[in-house]
Amino acid sequence: MREFLHHLFLPRESNNHRAKILHHKSVLLIIVFLLLGNFFLNSVQRGYSGVLGISANISVGELLSLTNQRRQEAGLAPLVLNEALSQAAYKKAQDMLSKNYWAHNAPDGTTPWVFVKSSGYDYLFAGENLARGFTTAPETVSAWMNSTGHRDNMLSANYKDIGFAVITGNLTGDETVLVVEMLGSRNATRNAQSIHASSQIVVAGPTPTPFQSVPTRVVQKIITVTPTRAVLTPTPSPTVNISPANIFVASVRSEPLVDRKTFTRRIAFVIALIFLAVLIADLAIISRKKIVRIVAHNIDHIIFISILLLCILIMGRGIIL
Repeated sequence: MREFLHHLFLPRESNNHRAKILHHKSVLLIIVFLLLGNFFLNSVQRGYSGVLGISANISVGELLSLTNQRRQEAGLAPLVLNEALSQAAYKKAQDMLSKNYWAHNAPDGTTPWVFVKSSGYDYLFAGENLARGFTTAPETVSAWMNSTGHRDNMLSANYKDIGFAVITGNLTGDETVLVVEMLGSRNATRNAQSIHASSQIVVAGPTPTPFQSVPTRVVQKIITVTPTRAVLTPTPSPTVNISPANIFVASVRSEPLVDRKTFTRRIAFVIALIFLAVLIADLAIISRKKIVRIVAHNIDHIIFISILLLCILIMGRGIIL
């Protein structure tokens, strides 16, 4: 066994002074193994989601509580959970999944404010925060707070209401948890104008003449204007289907036996780390023994693997927008 491990990981005469795992055939075999393994994991996830899947525990209640906690720490009034904004957030999340994009504006130019207005929320100010790939509410809120633009949204005094949507789905080829946060304050100008109109009194009647001995009766006609709220009829996008039963998404809780993303990320990290260690050992042994080889790009490979390891670590985190 010891001889086999030396042959596999260390340069020696039996492997032509290059670790067997670094030979082209070995690398190709590992690639084929990874592809087959990925196919197997996809099959298991589709058939046994309770065994292998996405692990997440994010609730709207906790998102609201953490957001208001940060606002109160900044001396701001707490936001009120609004059903119309929650519906707008759900529409936006569904639109991103159905059209497969990760952006504030859809590929066809649809802005977030289209979903806000179509949900019946006549806004004066509105804002949007997006997050994907996070597994808990504290992680999500902390990521937003660590970003200047997202923090300005959450701590803006212009907003009075807030809405959330938390759903899972395949976005740009990745099974993930998607969180949409909509913030806003209603346009009170129209209501204020209506209220002002209701207090006006219009006086009409004949102008009294100074020669009349009998006092002229003045008729006062009071016109009362009853304020009415404008009703916006939602016009959903043809690719987004919203049913009353699932407009408000309260939480996403999924606890499979094995988290797919964590498992695959750890496998990739371990394999890359093994290659990095073998390349460093190979470079050290060849340099010490002063063996001349035609194939000698260890330094380039070490740099490449190091960058790959860094990418694996970064890609394991959630993303905000």
